[in-house]
Amino acid sequence: MLKLKHIHHIAVICSDYERSKRFYTEVLNLSVIQEVYRAERQSYKLDLAVGDRYQIELFSFPNPAERPSRPEAAGLRHLAFAVDDIEEAVAHLQSHGVTVEPVRIDELTGKQFTFFADPDSLPLELYEG
Repeated sequence: MLKLKHIHHIAVICSDYERSKRFYTEVLNLSVIQEVYRAERQSYKLDLAVGDRYQIELFSFPNPAERPSRPEAAGLRHLAFAVDDIEEAVAHLQSHGVTVEPVRIDELTGKQFTFFADPDSLPLELYEG
């Protein structure tokens, strides 16, 4: 029987490495674990800590394919981050020029949530709790 323990990492391919690196480290305040340039792939791999358990791997590749559509394309729909204070998190994003959708209430849990996007329009979510 397969026994998955937890999510190990989330991989994101970006179109502009330096722009995305700034977004994830300066706007989202994720900590850099390590950064590696892989010459054979002409690719950077940036490992970022999300809290003390999760990790985002930010990749750059020459000429990556664009996402087919947003947000209803087959595949990963969005990446959600838990926050304690959604209003504070929204204010932080907006202070960095990030457009954030109006905060909504999850009708099943009663929790607040909202969506915004990374520099490549990857849908990201803030979820209360």
